[in-house]
Amino acid sequence: MSVLHIVEVTKTFPGGTNAVDSFSLDVADGELVCLLGPSGSGKSTLLRMVGGFEQPTGGRITIDGEDVTHLPPERRPTGMVFQSHALWTHMNVFKNLAFGLKLRHMPANLIKEKVEAVLELVGLAGYGDRMTTQLSGGQQQRVALARSLVLEPKILLLDEPFASLDQHLRERLREEVRDIQQRLKITTLFVTHGQDEALSMADRIVVMANGKTEQIDRPDVVYRNPQTPFVAGFIGTMNLIEGEVQGGHFVRADFTVPLPIADGPATLAIRPESLDLAASDKPGASVHRVTDYGTHGLVDLDLADGTRLKSMVAHPDLFRAGQGIELLPRAVAAYRNNQQIYRSSP
Repeated sequence: MSVLHIVEVTKTFPGGTNAVDSFSLDVADGELVCLLGPSGSGKSTLLRMVGGFEQPTGGRITIDGEDVTHLPPERRPTGMVFQSHALWTHMNVFKNLAFGLKLRHMPANLIKEKVEAVLELVGLAGYGDRMTTQLSGGQQQRVALARSLVLEPKILLLDEPFASLDQHLRERLREEVRDIQQRLKITTLFVTHGQDEALSMADRIVVMANGKTEQIDRPDVVYRNPQTPFVAGFIGTMNLIEGEVQGGHFVRADFTVPLPIADGPATLAIRPESLDLAASDKPGASVHRVTDYGTHGLVDLDLADGTRLKSMVAHPDLFRAGQGIELLPRAVAAYRNNQQIYRSSP
């Protein structure tokens, strides 16, 4: 069992800035949880506190029931992989991986066995004699992962490990890391600001903003049922429209949608894939631009007051700039006072 508990953890930097504010999270044995948020949301600071590289101002961190809140990194059962790889360039790959094992006074034959096994695991068998400077960025990141895994940590910490790689390599590596994590069943806390990484890798996503939790849920739930306007706007592409509810209808410019909530201001949320279009001569919306991505099209639309919306369509060739359009939402959500108050089914 390798269970991580973060209880009411706070980090306040000099000057009174709260980087993390009363944050709590339980990560189950073998679970991969992603901390997702924009720069400055506190996700990396939180990860560094779990790893022992930052000290919390308040709160408690336990691993398998042991309080590790104030232990230094070398005394915690954690392994951390940094964005910068942090490899020793004067050592070859084998020595990079063996260093931590030597500090544990492990016999040389066992060190060799463990290093070779973990290199095989990350797809770098036979690379032990190479200098780290001779490796590509992706290979260096595999070595950084192997260096953490060879120590057999209870908790694996990943701090935006793919951020410096190109998109194709990033996609391939995240699949490989997820496969390794599931094979080893190692409890993992992963930081990223990339939505695709979070949605494709995580068992659960923690969306953070201003040091606090906005929503914790499975990736599909976070995408399909965001609980706050921030989550709705941050995860994927979302049309967020400010308007008024009057007599059971949401109104913005000439755009109206039935909405069975009390009158007053509201924010309407519609995913582009849930916004159907039909040609129309009535006042409403018009096509601003059409982009054909091959597999689908994206239509940028303007309401009468200039509000810009997006719709995903199967046949972009049916639309042209300036065309009048009727908007036909298949699923909507509504927010008031920063909370979801209504959600329709598609």
